[in-house]
Amino acid sequence: MATTRETGLVKGLGLIDSTTIVMGSMIGSGVFIVAADISRQVQSPGLMMMTWFVTAALTLIAALSYGELAAAMPHAGGQYVYLREAFGPLAGFLFGWTMFAVIQTGTIAAVAVAFAKYTGIFFPGISDQSYLVGFGTPGHGGIGVTTQQALAIAVIVILTLINTRGIRTGAMVQNVFTFAKAGSLLALVAAGFLVGRNHAAVASNFTGFWRNAGWSFDSVRLVGVAMVGALFSSDSWNNVTFTAGEVRNPRRNLPLSLALGVGLVSALYIGCNFVYLNVLPFEAIQHAE
Repeated sequence: MATTRETGLVKGLGLIDSTTIVMGSMIGSGVFIVAADISRQVQSPGLMMMTWFVTAALTLIAALSYGELAAAMPHAGGQYVYLREAFGPLAGFLFGWTMFAVIQTGTIAAVAVAFAKYTGIFFPGISDQSYLVGFGTPGHGGIGVTTQQALAIAVIVILTLINTRGIRTGAMVQNVFTFAKAGSLLALVAAGFLVGRNHAAVASNFTGFWRNAGWSFDSVRLVGVAMVGALFSSDSWNNVTFTAGEVRNPRRNLPLSLALGVGLVSALYIGCNFVYLNVLPFEAIQHAE
């Protein structure tokens, strides 16, 4: 008796796996870096928080829209599929190759270099001023591979090899790192409210919470401009749609994972910024490095 074997991508990702992809893609260093710039632009604790609330709302609306697309077209490729169906094969082709050759590769390289750079804080031997192989002086005409570059390359190679081991192995690593990042942010929020509360900062920031905030178009403009940094910190949630062909019950799990992931990360980001206002005077936030 002849038997048939199902072909195609392995549907090995569940709801938790898809949600951690959304959250892991979103959570990065941005929530720590952009707060100073946002506070300098808006000049008001109230408008600073308003920036994050509006960003959360817009990001959630966008995620729910993508959820509808993913449910309607649950195929691997994400935006490539949507552009191909909406504007034709050429648009999908150009987007796909741009993502492969420029956008995603550049992002991966940048994140790997950032990881290596901050690792050098704990291990001084990892530096852009220390050659592993090469000659001359780094940054002054020298040629070679620095220890920082070597670590960045090694991280990319290792994670690539892990993902070639199969979808469950890759999902397990993704889950571990995402739970670590989300747990760290949650611990930061809890510590900020329970242990690090600065009564002087609270009095300064929440007395006149809306200072320098006139209810006019100027305030809307300030929040709109300041949202550039907040949106940057909340980006990449759409990465889960690339894996639609590997998600179990994608018509349910993809929209739900987008809503859950974006909602949870947005709540953590808003909590972090409230912690900043509980721990530091607004002027200190503006000049944080």
